[in-house]
Amino acid sequence: MRAVQGQGATCEDIIAMSSLCPFAKATTGGVCPMKSDKKPDKSGGAACPVTGKSHGSENKESGADRATGEEGAEDPRVVPAKCPFGYDSNTFKLGPLSCMVCQALLHDASKCLPCSHKFCKACISRFKDCPLCGADIEGIEPDAELQALVDRFIDGHARIKRSLAGGDDQAAGGKSKVIYEDVSMERGAFLVQQAMRAFRAQNIESAKSRLSMCAEDIREELKSSEDNLDLCSQLGAVLGMLGDCCRTLGDAPSAITYYEESAELLSKLPKKDLELVHTLSVSLNKVGDLRYYGGDLQSARSYYARSLDVRRNSVKEHSAVASQVIDLATSLAKVADVDRNLGNEDAAVEGFEEAIKCLEKLKLDSEQASLEQRRRSVLDFLQKQLHDK
Repeated sequence: MRAVQGQGATCEDIIAMSSLCPFAKATTGGVCPMKSDKKPDKSGGAACPVTGKSHGSENKESGADRATGEEGAEDPRVVPAKCPFGYDSNTFKLGPLSCMVCQALLHDASKCLPCSHKFCKACISRFKDCPLCGADIEGIEPDAELQALVDRFIDGHARIKRSLAGGDDQAAGGKSKVIYEDVSMERGAFLVQQAMRAFRAQNIESAKSRLSMCAEDIREELKSSEDNLDLCSQLGAVLGMLGDCCRTLGDAPSAITYYEESAELLSKLPKKDLELVHTLSVSLNKVGDLRYYGGDLQSARSYYARSLDVRRNSVKEHSAVASQVIDLATSLAKVADVDRNLGNEDAAVEGFEEAIKCLEKLKLDSEQASLEQRRRSVLDFLQKQLHDK
């Protein structure tokens, strides 16, 4: 077990919670809706999910076009699902429902005493003075009313479009029904964004809560669309993120469960998408890491070897993609490292040497500085392993 700590820190990029949004390809032409450069649509919103009051129903842009699937068509019964708190398909503004420490929606909303400023419980528990006013914190008490408001805000972004077909477009008395735009995918991207903000700020319970909501949403959608590859890919990515949360919290059994489910789901999908391949191989490696730390070397090697197979096949298809070559070298190093710890020195040396050859052949230009740094780091690790044999 002597080499695993060095390998984990140097050889594999184990920064948990990928910055890639798993919803990017299913929304606006491959662009995450939370990172879009488009200006926010200022058309009137639907009823506020918190107060229930109407915020206008004038459809000034293409919300109706998107809802009906007909370009250039406008249907006054269709109301774009806009939010009075500032969230739409392009942005989310910090406001009264956000924690100023983690900059995500409040989770376990708590009030400082005596200043009454409000934060996530996990965030404010790390301070002795209020981050906003500097007052000494004499105590912290939960704010159930505010948290209920946050929960209602999140629920308000779960509206699903109803079909116009089959005579369902007329309400009693001949009045048209209001048909909300489908914002389910935007809700998923929104929840992932909130989770990633919370995770970066070390509010892991908040991140886990948002990701759990997202996973539940996707599972519900999959009940009626089992063959939807985008949904399966998104669920696999979200489950991997949940594994990261559990791993950070020290709950290895739950982390393994999430990683294994992620890997099982992603392994059934076509391996043409490089992001999918990366997520699958990383989930397998993370199970291997946890098995390794637990002392189960044979199981660890099995998962590392599965990840290596995935990456070998990917390099065959994408030999010119530098990141894939570096990933392959990383997997070779992991298998070699566990081989050495199992006493298979010849196999270990062979694996290290193959990984070194892969990286030495890889030529990167000046615009790929971050990849070059990673290549150099992995190569240094591999060379050290050979010298230490």
